[in-house]
Amino acid sequence: MTTAYLSGHPAWTTQACAQADAVIELLLKYRRAFAGDNVVERKGGGTAALDRLRLRPQWIRVLDFVLGDEPIDFALPAFPCKSPNGDKVAGTLPDEGERLGLQTLQKLCDEIEAIHSPGARVTICSDGHVFADVIGVADATVSAYKDELKQMIRAEGLSRLETFDLRDMWGEQEIDDKRARLEHGWMDSIADLRERARTDGEVARVIRGMTRFLREDAGHTAGTPSQKQREAKRRAYRVLARSRAWGAIVQNLMPRAVRLSIHPQPLGEDKFGISLVPLTKSDGGWTTPWHSVVLYDQAGTPCLVRHDEARATGFPEMRGGRIWCYRKHAVADVARESTGPAG
Repeated sequence: MTTAYLSGHPAWTTQACAQADAVIELLLKYRRAFAGDNVVERKGGGTAALDRLRLRPQWIRVLDFVLGDEPIDFALPAFPCKSPNGDKVAGTLPDEGERLGLQTLQKLCDEIEAIHSPGARVTICSDGHVFADVIGVADATVSAYKDELKQMIRAEGLSRLETFDLRDMWGEQEIDDKRARLEHGWMDSIADLRERARTDGEVARVIRGMTRFLREDAGHTAGTPSQKQREAKRRAYRVLARSRAWGAIVQNLMPRAVRLSIHPQPLGEDKFGISLVPLTKSDGGWTTPWHSVVLYDQAGTPCLVRHDEARATGFPEMRGGRIWCYRKHAVADVARESTGPAG
């Protein structure tokens, strides 16, 4: 729609802007912020805050869908596969963490529908096959994870969620061939990415986070600590380079979509960081359902923790013959375990 057309319909445009404001306000409830970061700076209430947000990419994209009376499209590169580190996760398939994360996305869409009647939809652009060979996970394991995720979406009735991954690209080629095509046609060079990390604090922060996770996921592999650190950093650059290439493909396929991320993002960036499951403590925003397990406390509140921590503080809840989540021991149970059986 042209500016001239909108200027001729001021009442309609004002209403659309108000709806876009309300959607952004709702998104802020789900925002994944950096450690110690406020959700949004506010001075005198929501109106002033929203005035400052209106030039952000999310507001402009939301307004585009509102003006067209269309469902708001969100694109979320996430849900790749489970970490290969058994001290972090309980298995290779989706469990309670993924279920809660998917429900969060469905809830966001449902709440948007109360503001904007066409509602919203989230396309989960799973990136596991994009870098599976770099992180040491078999493609068959990634495919099983993705297929189970799709089944979970159907079983839970999460009608606003859709999925997409590298298997859906470029016909019937082998996954290795598709990865090569992604690298040759969409990926920046590692050298360029290294140079950017020297000058861009955000890129450097992401590399540090990825390096830490890859180092942890390597487990008890051979080599000195410094050798393991160097190898993890080398792989981190490859993962990030491919992830950015995947992001470019998603942008090309869904150019109008509001971009979401499972990692914290500064306000005003093109991507909006969204929190899927509450965290027990800040870890820089890197804990995800596929790097952890769900531990419910005595009040029934879920949090994401490492598997070894959950084993030490809770008992497993089984589903389908596998660990689904953990529930924290009651204080009395812990006391009995530490002192032995009564009598």
